[in-house]
Amino acid sequence: MYPLYRPYLSGNERQLVNECLDSTWISSRGEFIGKFEQQFADYVGARHATTVCNGTVALHLAMLAIGIGPGDEVIVPTLTYVASVNMIVQAGASPVFVDSVEGTWQVDPSAIARAITPRTRAVMVVHLYGASCDMEAISRICTEHRLLLIEDCAEALGTFYRGKHVGTFGHVSTFSFFGNKTITTGEGGMVVSNSTDVHKKAYHLKTQAVSPTQEYWHDTVAYNYRMTNICAAIGIGQLEQVDEILRRKRQLAAWYDQYLAGLPVKRQAVPAHSTHSWWLYSILVAPELRDSLRQHLRNRSVETRPLFPLVHAFPHYDTGQRFPVAQAISDSGFNLPSYPDLEEADIRVIASTVREFFEVAEKRVAADREVRVSNRRYRVGRTRSAQRT
Repeated sequence: MYPLYRPYLSGNERQLVNECLDSTWISSRGEFIGKFEQQFADYVGARHATTVCNGTVALHLAMLAIGIGPGDEVIVPTLTYVASVNMIVQAGASPVFVDSVEGTWQVDPSAIARAITPRTRAVMVVHLYGASCDMEAISRICTEHRLLLIEDCAEALGTFYRGKHVGTFGHVSTFSFFGNKTITTGEGGMVVSNSTDVHKKAYHLKTQAVSPTQEYWHDTVAYNYRMTNICAAIGIGQLEQVDEILRRKRQLAAWYDQYLAGLPVKRQAVPAHSTHSWWLYSILVAPELRDSLRQHLRNRSVETRPLFPLVHAFPHYDTGQRFPVAQAISDSGFNLPSYPDLEEADIRVIASTVREFFEVAEKRVAADREVRVSNRRYRVGRTRSAQRT
């Protein structure tokens, strides 16, 4: 009845895809690719953007384009999707995990500063669930220590910090267009940079390092990370609607705030000086209630998703470290349905289902308390009776 997400395909996507089919340019060449790249760069306010086949390879390509490789350390939050860390390793570097900020759930700038070593080459920030990291503090740390700054914006299209779109602060940034992202191309991603050199290297590496002047001549080991013309056509149709999509998502966040008010839930805080895009509306509850509340919602056809588990605890990354803030967030949080088609009546139903769970839980606690009081009175009564005897 209420999936976690579904794409908003209400514009010209079908028409543009049909144009692509009619032209027969359906693979990684065609007019829609360049148009999508330019329109996306213009939207986020960056000089350059190059399409790729998904958001994961966007991260890999981004790190290669700025020279991350063996011997380098990259500082990254442990509270993130695993692709962020996997691509550090795929580039030959080592991830160094750090903790998060309690209210916003974003990477902690002070933890970044403490994690810097002589081998540190870069910092990767991840703008989680549509919120922004503290880019002022993090940019200052990177400048002071001459570190490269990578922004993972997979979940943050439409997110701004101090009036600038995220993804325009670092040396390179990445976006994802998977089916559950704010705009989608089915599968797809984008590598964004204000550096012409970084952009040229990313393009070169994503196209098998083919020579621009000599046919089928390749000058280094590279990759086929290209996006298809069909995906780019869908992306153009999505970009035409991005402001409407973001308006709807901010409205549904306001409705959730209204209808969940007074319940023992805490939503992700909006960071200072930022505009939240509300990719997913996410809440924290008591950790011992999280899974049973999700099951209660599932039984009533409301799909949810837990917050990311901590990557440093995965078997292949197990460092034995403790990150108490990130752990508390991960253990307590989950995402609620957040797709743009949701109406106020839908949010009211979902919120009332959450409210129902807490009302039942409160009655159960009250009943247990009554039983304990009755048992106590019974024991006291027996003790006094025995004393009189």
